Amino acid sequence: MIQGGIVSDTKTIWKVIGASSAGTLIEWYDFYIFGSLATIISAQFFPSGNATVALLSTLATFATGFIVRPFGALFFGRMGDLIGRKYTFMVTLLLMGGATTAIGFLPSYESVGLLAPLLLLILRLLQGLALGGEYGGAATYVAEHAPDNKRGYYTSFIQTTATLGLFVSLGVILATRLSLGEAEFKVWGWRIPFILSVVLVVFSYFIRKKMHESPVFEAAKKRGQVSKSPLRDSFLNPANRKMVILALIGATMGQGVVWYTGQFYALYYLQTILKVDFVQANTVVAIALLLGTPFFVLFGWLSDRIGRKKIMMTGMIIAALSYLPIYKAMVAFSGWDAANPTAVAQNTNSVALVCLVFIQVIFVTMVYGPIAAFLVELFPTQIRYTSMSLPYHIGNGVFGGLVPFIGTALVAATGDIYAGLYYPIAIAVICFVIGSIFIKEDQMHKDLTSNT
Repeated sequence: MIQGGIVSDTKTIWKVIGASSAGTLIEWYDFYIFGSLATIISAQFFPSGNATVALLSTLATFATGFIVRPFGALFFGRMGDLIGRKYTFMVTLLLMGGATTAIGFLPSYESVGLLAPLLLLILRLLQGLALGGEYGGAATYVAEHAPDNKRGYYTSFIQTTATLGLFVSLGVILATRLSLGEAEFKVWGWRIPFILSVVLVVFSYFIRKKMHESPVFEAAKKRGQVSKSPLRDSFLNPANRKMVILALIGATMGQGVVWYTGQFYALYYLQTILKVDFVQANTVVAIALLLGTPFFVLFGWLSDRIGRKKIMMTGMIIAALSYLPIYKAMVAFSGWDAANPTAVAQNTNSVALVCLVFIQVIFVTMVYGPIAAFLVELFPTQIRYTSMSLPYHIGNGVFGGLVPFIGTALVAATGDIYAGLYYPIAIAVICFVIGSIFIKEDQMHKDLTSNT
């Protein structure tokens, strides 16, 4: 049953969440395979001779996928506000799946020279464009089906998909690596996780195809309230433009750096700085992600009761204050030898490392669990897809996505193994101050059917 444009039938909302989450999880899986295999990809697509330069080149290519996400947000956000949420994020699903599968068939640098990294870059750009349109569509689609008093809870399941996508990518990589052995995996086995994407994408496509359009969007369309120019209405309208800027500098850029520091940078740090064994490092992060994932739902549910802002701001400032002591503890428990920094770490305490990464994942769940409900409630229906997508993908794609690259570059440039943390700490503190002062809970549109 639908009341005021919002689905009140629990069975229906769970179908919506399931269909949206399945596709979003697969897109995150596709997107993060690349980052999870950065150290191996660097040897396949860039000249040999300098491992640090090759890794930085790979991370830079990885980062381009994040940098173009705002452009995907603008293009697909506009499409979603013009023709609908459902069909737009079906297009992004196919685009992501096609690009990811193609990476699995790319020739190496040894085979075709500079053409290899060029083709890799093009496919990475297509991935970024696709993801720029996916998240906003999925989050908006679920939010526009959810009742007002449970929107944080229901949309939080979408939030789990980013971490679960990373978890699944790590699981597939580990399974492939263990079944083939290190040598075969480095030569050709790394391609399997990319190629498997095509199966997952086709499955998700047919699930999404059966779903109906958002009832809130359909109601606005029938009333003739769909925007004819979502870009203009989103960014040239002074009041809406102010909310877009506040969403970015007061929420999403801080959320982005906390997300990538607590998960991706933690993995890079273990592998590239502390020289923890590949399998061991990935296992540590995978277990921490699995343990932490339910907290997305917990904090989403809690945001319905005490507010989105309180939880997100608390997560940002605690993360900023905790990173240095946490990473110093990771060094102590890793078995890394400062006297011989390139040697593989010995006597690694995996249990302690799981606990330390898990703490970081909790910070991630605090800032990320409520963010979807927070963003959709800021903007009216006719421009919601466009308006929420841009600050989200700038915050996550640019500020957050650059964490591994900037962190690794700072460590390489300074020789200080903690230098990579200064960037996310600074961004999180800035975002906390701006968000705490200028964002008000009562600025949000709580009832999505009344702001069309």
